[in-house]
Amino acid sequence: MNPKKIWANLAVSNVERTWEFYLKLGFKPNCPPSTKELASFVVGDDDFVIHFFESEHLKSNLEGELADLSKGNEIVFTLSAQSKDEVDKWVEEVQKAGGTVLYDPKKDKKAYYDENGYYVFVFADPDGHKFNVFFNAGKG
Repeated sequence: MNPKKIWANLAVSNVERTWEFYLKLGFKPNCPPSTKELASFVVGDDDFVIHFFESEHLKSNLEGELADLSKGNEIVFTLSAQSKDEVDKWVEEVQKAGGTVLYDPKKDKKAYYDENGYYVFVFADPDGHKFNVFFNAGKG
Protein backbone atom coordinates (compact mmCIF):
# COMPACT_ATOMS: atom_id res chain seq x y z
CA MET A 1 0.00 0.00 0.00
CA ASN A 2 1.26 3.46 -0.85
CA PRO A 3 -1.25 6.25 -0.20
CA LYS A 4 -0.55 9.40 -2.20
CA LYS A 5 -2.23 11.77 0.23
CA ILE A 6 -3.64 11.89 3.73
CA TRP A 7 -6.03 14.48 5.09
CA ALA A 8 -8.11 15.10 8.19
CA ASN A 9 -11.90 15.17 8.40
CA LEU A 10 -13.17 16.93 11.54
CA ALA A 11 -16.61 17.89 12.82
CA VAL A 12 -17.66 21.46 13.61
CA SER A 13 -20.88 22.96 14.86
CA ASN A 14 -20.76 26.08 12.68
CA VAL A 15 -19.03 25.95 9.29
CA GLU A 16 -19.30 29.71 8.72
CA ARG A 17 -17.57 30.43 12.04
CA THR A 18 -14.87 27.90 11.10
CA TRP A 19 -14.26 29.68 7.78
CA GLU A 20 -13.94 33.00 9.58
CA PHE A 21 -11.57 31.66 12.25
CA TYR A 22 -9.10 29.94 9.95
CA LEU A 23 -9.17 32.67 7.29
CA LYS A 24 -8.24 35.19 10.02
CA LEU A 25 -5.23 32.99 10.84
CA GLY A 26 -4.17 33.01 7.20
CA PHE A 27 -5.02 29.42 6.32
CA LYS A 28 -5.35 28.84 2.56
CA PRO A 29 -8.84 27.78 1.38
CA ASN A 30 -9.05 24.47 -0.44
CA CYS A 31 -12.44 25.33 -1.92
CA PRO A 32 -14.65 28.43 -2.10
CA PRO A 33 -16.21 29.33 1.28
CA SER A 34 -19.72 28.91 -0.09
CA THR A 35 -21.04 25.69 1.43
CA LYS A 36 -22.75 25.24 4.78
CA GLU A 37 -21.50 21.66 5.10
CA LEU A 38 -17.73 22.06 4.61
CA ALA A 39 -14.82 24.40 5.29
CA SER A 40 -11.62 23.05 3.76
CA PHE A 41 -8.05 24.34 3.98
CA VAL A 42 -4.59 23.35 2.80
CA VAL A 43 -1.82 23.79 5.35
CA GLY A 44 1.96 23.91 5.06
CA ASP A 45 4.41 23.38 2.26
CA ASP A 46 2.96 19.96 1.42
CA ASP A 47 -0.64 21.25 1.31
CA PHE A 48 -1.99 18.99 4.06
CA VAL A 49 -5.78 19.12 3.74
CA ILE A 50 -8.04 19.66 6.72
CA HIS A 51 -11.78 19.33 6.05
CA PHE A 52 -14.13 20.73 8.69
CA PHE A 53 -17.54 19.18 8.10
CA GLU A 54 -20.77 20.26 9.73
CA SER A 55 -21.21 17.76 12.57
CA GLU A 56 -24.39 16.03 11.41
CA HIS A 57 -23.09 15.77 7.86
CA LEU A 58 -19.90 14.05 9.02
CA LYS A 59 -21.72 11.86 11.53
CA SER A 60 -24.05 10.55 8.82
CA ASN A 61 -20.97 9.18 7.00
CA LEU A 62 -19.33 7.52 10.02
CA GLU A 63 -19.96 4.22 11.74
CA GLY A 64 -20.15 5.62 15.26
CA GLU A 65 -20.28 8.73 17.36
CA LEU A 66 -18.24 11.91 17.03
CA ALA A 67 -15.66 12.73 19.68
CA ASP A 68 -16.75 14.95 22.57
CA LEU A 69 -13.87 17.41 22.66
CA SER A 70 -14.95 18.81 26.03
CA LYS A 71 -14.02 15.43 27.55
CA GLY A 72 -10.79 14.66 25.74
CA ASN A 73 -8.60 15.11 22.71
CA GLU A 74 -9.43 13.87 19.26
CA ILE A 75 -6.08 14.79 17.74
CA VAL A 76 -3.49 17.52 18.17
CA PHE A 77 -2.06 19.12 15.05
CA THR A 78 1.42 20.63 15.18
CA LEU A 79 2.35 23.72 13.20
CA SER A 80 5.98 24.80 12.90
CA ALA A 81 7.09 28.39 13.34
CA GLN A 82 10.25 30.03 12.03
CA SER A 83 11.07 31.87 15.27
CA LYS A 84 10.12 32.47 18.89
CA ASP A 85 8.60 35.80 17.80
CA GLU A 86 6.41 34.00 15.27
CA VAL A 87 5.10 31.70 18.02
CA ASP A 88 4.25 34.79 20.10
CA LYS A 89 2.49 36.32 17.06
CA TRP A 90 0.37 33.17 16.75
CA VAL A 91 -0.78 33.69 20.35
CA GLU A 92 -2.01 37.19 19.49
CA GLU A 93 -3.66 36.19 16.22
CA VAL A 94 -5.48 33.18 17.69
CA GLN A 95 -6.87 35.35 20.49
CA LYS A 96 -8.03 38.00 17.98
CA ALA A 97 -9.68 35.31 15.83
CA GLY A 98 -11.63 33.88 18.79
CA GLY A 99 -9.59 30.80 19.65
CA THR A 100 -8.73 29.64 23.17
CA VAL A 101 -5.14 29.80 24.36
CA LEU A 102 -4.43 26.64 26.35
CA TYR A 103 -0.72 27.20 26.91
CA ASP A 104 0.98 30.57 26.48
CA PRO A 105 4.76 30.26 26.82
CA LYS A 106 5.04 33.92 27.87
CA LYS A 107 2.71 33.44 30.84
CA ASP A 108 3.37 29.86 31.89
CA LYS A 109 6.14 28.86 34.28
CA LYS A 110 8.01 27.29 31.35
CA ALA A 111 8.42 30.57 29.45
CA TYR A 112 11.90 29.41 28.51
CA TYR A 113 12.67 26.73 25.94
CA ASP A 114 11.85 23.24 27.17
CA GLU A 115 14.41 20.47 27.58
CA ASN A 116 14.22 19.63 23.87
CA GLY A 117 14.75 23.22 22.70
CA TYR A 118 11.09 23.82 21.77
CA TYR A 119 9.23 27.07 22.39
CA VAL A 120 5.58 25.98 22.33
CA PHE A 121 2.11 27.54 22.22
CA VAL A 122 -1.12 25.48 22.36
CA PHE A 123 -4.59 26.60 21.29
CA ALA A 124 -8.06 25.29 20.55
CA ASP A 125 -10.31 26.51 17.75
CA PRO A 126 -13.93 27.47 18.52
CA ASP A 127 -14.98 23.80 18.32
CA GLY A 128 -12.18 22.55 20.57
CA HIS A 129 -9.81 21.14 17.92
CA LYS A 130 -6.30 21.50 19.32
CA PHE A 131 -3.13 22.77 17.71
CA ASN A 132 0.33 23.43 19.00
CA VAL A 133 2.71 25.87 17.37
CA PHE A 134 6.37 25.46 18.08
CA PHE A 135 9.80 26.75 17.25
CA ASN A 136 12.75 24.42 17.68
CA ALA A 137 15.68 26.56 18.78
CA GLY A 138 17.95 23.54 18.56
CA LYS A 139 17.37 23.29 14.81
CA GLY A 140 17.56 27.01 14.08
